[in-house]
Amino acid sequence: MTTTECSVDVQAFIDEQAFSPFQWTILVLCFLVVAADGFDTAAVGFIAPSLVQQWGVARASLGPVMSAALVGLGIGALAAGPCADRIGRKTVLVLSVFFFGVWSLAAARASSIESLTVLRFFTGLGLGAAMPNAVTLMSEYAPARIRAVAVNAMFCGFSCGLAIGGVTSAWLIPHFGWPSVLVAGGVGPIALTVLLILLLPESVQFLAIHKQADQRIARILQRIAPQSRFDGCRFVAVDARAGFVGSTSDTVNAGGASNANEPGSRPMRSQWALAVVLSSRYRFGTLMLWLAYFMGLLIYYLLTNWLPTLFKDTGFSGEKAALMTSLFPLGGVLGNLCVGWIMDRFAGHRVVAMTYVLVGVLVLLVGQGVGHQIWLGTLIFLTGTVATSAVTSMSALAASFYPTRARATGVAWMLGIGRIGGVAGALVGAMLMGFGWQFGAVFSLLAVPAIIAASGVYLMTRRRQAGEPSAVEAGAAIVAE
Repeated sequence: MTTTECSVDVQAFIDEQAFSPFQWTILVLCFLVVAADGFDTAAVGFIAPSLVQQWGVARASLGPVMSAALVGLGIGALAAGPCADRIGRKTVLVLSVFFFGVWSLAAARASSIESLTVLRFFTGLGLGAAMPNAVTLMSEYAPARIRAVAVNAMFCGFSCGLAIGGVTSAWLIPHFGWPSVLVAGGVGPIALTVLLILLLPESVQFLAIHKQADQRIARILQRIAPQSRFDGCRFVAVDARAGFVGSTSDTVNAGGASNANEPGSRPMRSQWALAVVLSSRYRFGTLMLWLAYFMGLLIYYLLTNWLPTLFKDTGFSGEKAALMTSLFPLGGVLGNLCVGWIMDRFAGHRVVAMTYVLVGVLVLLVGQGVGHQIWLGTLIFLTGTVATSAVTSMSALAASFYPTRARATGVAWMLGIGRIGGVAGALVGAMLMGFGWQFGAVFSLLAVPAIIAASGVYLMTRRRQAGEPSAVEAGAAIVAE
């Protein structure tokens, strides 16, 4: 950089740099947030058998406890996105991680089903607020050429959190009782909060659009590229998807001319992010994202909750049913990285759409493979790999679809609406079991939501103003340059 006056597009600058140790730090911190999220989300499942034994309650009475965190997750996501687009990604992320840590500690002291349900709901609020902000922050610090794979790699933390939770619970509960699992799920996030405060930066795109100090942005960018100098520079956040340039000095139009004094012009912070997400430019794509994510989670949670029952009804022993079910999540990490890598090289929405098509094909094949255990096990593994990566990649796709000033809201609302699909998956599974549907019929039916999800993702960019590039097409163009 020269020492003369200059204008720096912060996203273009990040796109031009190698992935630095500073960005690796951000990836690790966001990975840890998602891992803590995974641990705490599944905590009740780990302690449920102990609750039944110690409190002498029926398994059915744990239903409200199980669903309380999911309800909180949805509400937390819906509320956190607009807040993050107004006051900052880091601020909301730090508060949400601290929040769910504190409420997890409080839940460890619960003495009844009712109190545990309430405390798990509050824990879920923090969990729901953390995830979309981790996605948004990571997407805004990753160069365009590796953005999808970086976000998907961060999401691998969720599977790791689940695995760590299972191993930790198996040791903690016999030695210290079920409250120790919730204590671990509280102490970890609170300790992580300190690291986030000390090491995690605010999004430079957010700072540029909301007219924060140039010196603060310069210090952050120099941690990405220490050799760069920004003396006398002003920073802007150019977003071709939104057709505007946000800057640290004023709000300017796409051509770069100041519009701060034009009638009716407003700083970006005065614009409600949700209004952008639901505006005519983004509304159709938003609805398609919601539809696809809803259907994806319906498939994922139906299989996660009901695979053991389906296998046992088919004639498998309890041990073999558990073994077959364990194959479902094993390929998630590899699938996330592979699909993310492909998304960074081709149009992301088409890659995700094709992934959902593969889900549809695989569930149909699984329905026909009950009699061949090796073949069935292979198909279950592949189905889990593809289904997990399809759902996970939706967050990277949403982050690429929305402009900076509404990105956290767009991602958060997709995650929040999608949680309804997760609840619906469990309920639909129960309904199908009640109707007496068998293994093959249930899997064949799941091809329908898979194809609906694929269609939604594929069509999300079809309606836009004449002459405008779609969000994902603009992102693909950046990668190709």
